[in-house]
Amino acid sequence: MNAPTRTLLSLKRPATGDAGPRFEERLHKVLANAGLGSRRLLEQRIEQGQVLVNGGLAGIGTSVGTGDRVELDSRAYVVASDQREDAEVLLYHKPEGEVITREDPEGRPTVFDNLPRLKG
Repeated sequence: MNAPTRTLLSLKRPATGDAGPRFEERLHKVLANAGLGSRRLLEQRIEQGQVLVNGGLAGIGTSVGTGDRVELDSRAYVVASDQREDAEVLLYHKPEGEVITREDPEGRPTVFDNLPRLKG
């Protein structure tokens, strides 16, 4: 079996640093914000023992913080705070006829065909 791929899960509020209290968010909320399912579905999966946090079974109400390791569907995730100072915001007026997908099997133009390339 292959080693699980590691991906970052983001906390919506920044971490407070070493001297301050550790910021945590509920596990099902962090997973839902990452697009891994609805909060209700993820709560069910946690209840069924399908989610691990730091090597142990997660329970309903489990909170995670920066540095915690989460495993779901044989994929490993690391929780990180969302502190990027180099974030860029793009406003894009999508013309009619463009679809919102990375790849379209029908060959239609996508919004990603016209967005500028971002550094990094």
